[in-house]
Formats: sequence, C-alpha cells, structure tokens
Amino acid sequence: MKTTLITKWIFSSISLIWIQNGITAETLPQFVDITRAAGINFVHNTGAFGEKYLPEEIASGCAFIDYDNDGWQDILLVNGKDWLGHSTGRRQTMGLYRNNQDGTFTDVTEIAGLAVELYGLGVAVADYDNDGDDDLYISCLTTDRLFQNQGDGTFVDATKRAGIDNPSLGTSCAWLDYDRDGNLDLFVANYVEWTPETNLFCDELDGVNRSYCGPRAYPGQASKLFRNRGDGTFTDVSRIAQIEDPTSKSLGVCVFDYNDDGFPDIFEANDTQPNKLYQNNGDGTFIERGMLTGIAYDERGIATGAMGVDTGDYDGSGRESLVIGNFSNEMMNLYHNEGELFIDDAPVANIGHPSLLTLTFGCFFFDFDLDGKLDIFAANGHIESDINALQSKVTYAQPPHLFHNIGDGQFEDVALKVGSDLQKPIVGRGAAYGDIDNDGDWDVLVNTSNAAAHLYRNDGGNRNNWIKLKLIGIKSNRNGIGAKITLQSKSGTQTRTLKSGASYCSQSELAAIFGIGNAPQIDSITVQWPNRAADQLVDVKPNQSLIITQTPHEPSTHLPPK
Repeated sequence: MKTTLITKWIFSSISLIWIQNGITAETLPQFVDITRAAGINFVHNTGAFGEKYLPEEIASGCAFIDYDNDGWQDILLVNGKDWLGHSTGRRQTMGLYRNNQDGTFTDVTEIAGLAVELYGLGVAVADYDNDGDDDLYISCLTTDRLFQNQGDGTFVDATKRAGIDNPSLGTSCAWLDYDRDGNLDLFVANYVEWTPETNLFCDELDGVNRSYCGPRAYPGQASKLFRNRGDGTFTDVSRIAQIEDPTSKSLGVCVFDYNDDGFPDIFEANDTQPNKLYQNNGDGTFIERGMLTGIAYDERGIATGAMGVDTGDYDGSGRESLVIGNFSNEMMNLYHNEGELFIDDAPVANIGHPSLLTLTFGCFFFDFDLDGKLDIFAANGHIESDINALQSKVTYAQPPHLFHNIGDGQFEDVALKVGSDLQKPIVGRGAAYGDIDNDGDWDVLVNTSNAAAHLYRNDGGNRNNWIKLKLIGIKSNRNGIGAKITLQSKSGTQTRTLKSGASYCSQSELAAIFGIGNAPQIDSITVQWPNRAADQLVDVKPNQSLIITQTPHEPSTHLPPK
C-alpha cells in the first residue's frame, strides 16, 4: 500500500448551532432554486414548430466543469437549435457559465469559443489529453463535437484532428479507460435512425393534436467506442471490441466494474429494447451479459423505456448497484448487485410505487445529507405536452423525486420535505450534481425541455461531517476516472467510483464527497487507481477538501499525511 502525495485544496470548517437556528437533528437539508439570483438565464431550445420532430422530446443534458482550473465548478448547459427554415427567436448555442465564487455566474460561452450552433443532446467532461485541464465532448444530432481545452479559458474544435466521427443521433456519452493504458477512451450511446425527412406522426392523443412517434417506429443504431491512441487521436474500435449492436436504441450509459475484476464494464440503457451490460474481457473486447445478469428486461420480461442510469453502493455491500429511470407507467429500477446477477429491489425499497406515473430522464446516486448513505435524485417530465388529456393522473411537467436512504435497503421520497422549490413541476431532462459553493455538500443542476434550467443549492447538507476528494492520476488518467475510493470511519465503510457520464446526457463534478455523520475523524482513505496501484491516507480530519495525487513510485515507508 502506498502513501500518497496530498495537497490541501479548500478548507471549510462547519460550525452550526442547531438550537439557536431552530434546526433539529431530524431536519433535512433544503434545496433552494437560485438560478435567477445566480445570473443563469439559459432557456433550452428544442426548435419545436409543431411538426413533432423526434429529437425534440429527448434533449438535452448539462454538466459541471471547472474549465478554468480555479477550484470552483462552472456550469455547461447543452442546447438544441432551430430547424432549418423555422425561427423560434431563442438561443441557438449551448451555455457555459463561469463561477464568480460569490454565488453568481457569468455567461462566457462566446469568449470560451463555444458559441457554436449544434443540435446537442449529451455531454461528457474529462482531460482526455492528460494536459491538466478538462475537455468537452458534446453528442449531437448527426455530428458530435470534441472541444479541447486550451488552458487559457478557451476551447477549440478538435473533432476532425482527433479522428472522431459519429454521424448518428448521439445521446449519453462517457469517458473510460477500458484498456487501462492511462489514456481515456470514449463511449457514445446512439439512439435511432432519424432525419427530418423520415419523421413520422403517430396516433392522436386527444383527438386533435398529433403525438411524437416513439423509438419503435425507427430502426436502432449501434453505439460507438473510440480508443484513445495517446497522441490526441482516436480509433473507432466498436466492431473490434464487440459492442456494435445496430438493434440498440440507447439513451443512457454508465461505466462501472460490476464483477470487481479490475476492468471497467459498460451498462447501456435502451429505450424499448433490451438493456445491455458489456462485460470487459480485459483483452480489448467485451461480451454482452444483460440477459444472464437479469437487467435486460423488467420483471415482466418486457424491455422498458429506459433513459437515465447511475451506479452506486447504496447499501454498504461493497458492490455497485444500478438505478434506472423509465417511461411513465413503468417504475424506476433499482437493480441490486448480488455478485453474479442483479435483482430489482425497487418495489421493496419504496422506489417503485412513487415513480410509477412519472417519466424519469436524469437520475443519480448522491449523499445529499452526508449521513454516509447514498440517496437518489430523479428529474422527471413527460414528452407530450397534452398527455393529461389521455391519462388524467399523468402530467407533462412533473416535480423531481428525492429518495432519502433510510437504511436497510429502504428509501423515502422526501421531495416535499426539502423546500418548496423542489416541489415545483418541471419538464426535466439532464441532471447532475456538483458543489458550486465549495461548502462540502452536493448542489443539483437540471436542464429542461424547451424551458429554463434550474440550479438548486443545498442548504444544510454539510451539518454532518464530510470529506471532499479530487484525484490527480500520474500513471493512470489525469482525472482518476475509474478509481475506487474506500473510506473507513466510525460511521462504517463506504466506497465510491469516480466516473464520467451517467445520469442522462449529463456530467456531474469529477470529485467524491463522503459524509460520515457525527464521526469525529476518518480512520483511512484508500484510493485504488485504474492501474490497480493504491494509495492510502490515515487519521484524516473531516470537513475539508483534499487533492490526492497518485504516487508515481513505490515508497519505502508508510507515512500518515501531515
């Protein structure tokens, strides 16, 4: 076991007098919508003009990225654009908002070189060239884009130079080091074969208005895997790696090592087609295990309308389980990882019934109250604005779910207990978490369909003790994506895997926050890097943010951090 290099990042001591403020130990943190006060005026544009073009219903995602390396999370909101010949008068470009470190943000899209008109859907953030600053991949209708961070506050379009070519309808995407060579590769989920010329109308919902045709009306598309050569260029290895399946209709992707063999596996959430679990063989190829592991279909044997997805060890088993957002009248899935297979615990975990009528796009695990147990956030919203005319109990705009982990594999939907802002219905799509104010608790960003984005600040999540960790790989990739972090304290053992992508078309902050309740100290923090080397810290004080840098060589002694 190695002793790591350690850097103090930002220290934030927490001292709250609960009785004085009228707060009891049972009070949950409150989520406050600060979007307008923060100066974020972004309004998503589907380009809709009445023709019911399929991409309109599924866009778009969002991301947290510290693009200028100042230690504060900035925000990126992916956008669509107007269709040819039809003007909405709305914004045509994505939005990059710089964190001013005072609770406000400034739109720097044009200055940063990102004021490019794209029909964007997904985003993934990572330092693909290992030069110390994070880059952007934007999945789009017809032509995806790779934007390389120049380190001076600007980006350049490196798509052609990098050899990236994905002419399909790209949705969620994720960076991973599938061959563990220290260079980040790229997985892009693709949806269906669609063009404006092949767009179809489906049955009327209310006898007057026509509806969007779902994915069953269109042929599927194979997803893409691009291998990083390490020189700034990529090779399409989709066929060689055996992940090329043209029947897939993929909306979500998440990378995790489900069988704990040290190689990252890929879960692909498919809409009305069986979900896929590509198990990494360790030789550059994958084998599909969705059916054998029990996550291809739901308990009825039906392929669901799967969209967002995330993984996390929500029960302290040491294994990462899956949460999946589905279409309305299909409950969310909570596939518990049993080792060789998965069992859907959503009904018994009290997630199934509350999510039955909502339509979930973005969803993720995070510990919003820092009690040491992973909770679940779900961004909801239907695709048909007049769905209520057909189904009286289903609405177009829907409030999010916030499932609080109460232990023993059980959850409680506490969206009504964390402030009025989270109770307001929205047409949610992409969702991500990040610590915008560096106070140690997770804030939430949601992009919506054809409406304003929402930034929810977490007030009070840091009443419990916590530790925030950012990783810097040396022999592994610079971000430490794929690293497994294990923390031990009096509150128990917790594990997290640092990952790119997940949720729906979105990217959360590339850091880990552990809540340890009222434990006064952290006994140990162990980082197992993607190359299987490990670093360890012992006797760590909580309520601070640390950067852990991978040790480049085997030390002769084991020294605790100073």
